[in-house]
Amino acid sequence: MSFDLLIKGGVVATASDVFRADIGVRDGVIAALGLDLGAADEVIDASGKLVLPGGIDSHVHIAQPSGDGIVMADDFESATRSAAFGGNTTVMPFCMQERGTPLRATLADYHAKADGECFVDVSFHLVISEPNAQTLGQDLPALIEDGYTSFKVFMTYEGLALDDMEMLEVMSTARETGALVMVHAENYDAIRFLADRLERAGKTAPFFHGPSRPIPVEREATHRAISLAEIVDVPVVIVHVSNREAMEEIARARRRGLKVYGETCPQYLVLTEKDMDGLNMEGAKYVCSPPPRDEAHQQACWEGLEQGIFDLFSSDHCPFRYDDPKGKLNPKARTSFRWVPNGIPGVETRLPILFSEGVSKGRITLQQFVALSASNHARMYGLTRKGSIAIGMDADIAIWDPEREVVISQSLLHHGPDYTPYEGIPVKGWPVTTIVRGKPIVRDGALVGAKGQGGYVVRERSAYARPKTRP
Repeated sequence: MSFDLLIKGGVVATASDVFRADIGVRDGVIAALGLDLGAADEVIDASGKLVLPGGIDSHVHIAQPSGDGIVMADDFESATRSAAFGGNTTVMPFCMQERGTPLRATLADYHAKADGECFVDVSFHLVISEPNAQTLGQDLPALIEDGYTSFKVFMTYEGLALDDMEMLEVMSTARETGALVMVHAENYDAIRFLADRLERAGKTAPFFHGPSRPIPVEREATHRAISLAEIVDVPVVIVHVSNREAMEEIARARRRGLKVYGETCPQYLVLTEKDMDGLNMEGAKYVCSPPPRDEAHQQACWEGLEQGIFDLFSSDHCPFRYDDPKGKLNPKARTSFRWVPNGIPGVETRLPILFSEGVSKGRITLQQFVALSASNHARMYGLTRKGSIAIGMDADIAIWDPEREVVISQSLLHHGPDYTPYEGIPVKGWPVTTIVRGKPIVRDGALVGAKGQGGYVVRERSAYARPKTRP
């Protein structure tokens, strides 16, 4: 039996098992698992390494409209290259509908940005900002049928925030069509109220981004999103949860039997609100929403990962350049935290941080790492051929050196921004080779693939989106 690619000598891990095996790949698919599998056109020696499913980052922002005069620092080429170096084989960015633009037109424009540019596979979530009759009655149901089976709604941001009636209408469409709803849960009116008063008091530095979005803002919106979903009887994913109180809302809903899923991100594990208190405008590097909290809530988020309150660990990669008038240091940002672009880069550092702080330090098992980094994302979002190492699955594989020690630095990374918020953080465990559908993209730390090797993935409806009951 001959293979296109043979990965030999490694320790394979899935979300349930750890075992020693070789992997035979044919036509981009895992064709055999075992020992002494025979010959192959190409052989990779993984001795002393871990062979894991390629990471799936289901929450990234790439080449997205970001406001007047503001430009994201990553296009699809740089973002997917960076993702590959971080051990990821699929990323899921957001196609964001701008008000006044039909959803189908927005999607066509977004595909044009990605086509032929990707090093790893991509699949889009939709963002619903204008839930009118055309969007909910025509475009969205047809696009869900075409494989765009998840979408995100916002409870904050000018031009994006939906009111409760709009949230109910969108959730109802999701229930009727079998789509999965993702919610950015922060109370927009409360944020505006607090931001106005901070500015009047002259508290305009980047640090005050945090006080303008305190924990009750996130907790209340999480509770309200869950309540609206309960009224409609539709599952919901609460994304980028930053604190214990919002976690408790998710856990309480689950105890009542509701289908509520949770996601957290690296910034809530290793950054704190103190990072936004840098001299001059340095704090702008850490401005994201929800903002980083304190050490106690860091510990709470670890508990959420350990105990299964969080199903997903994503980067929320939202890249802007720092020293750039089109980025963090745009002219208006110097006048108030309100105008600092929200978001930080992290697609390349997501998995090393989780591996080092989680697996290497004994907080989570290797199987939990695989679930949180890949398998749960595939199951949650209908990527039926990804997220596991098994016969018949896409040969999306990351080979890790569990003993390699690295200090995270901008100079090591491959993204478009001019900084990393994780500068100076030491990690143990690093992805050295990334393979997408049987083709190496990164090998032994060097780029060997070409843009265009990644493609668009059409998804199935997710079992996680099924409502509890039917009328």
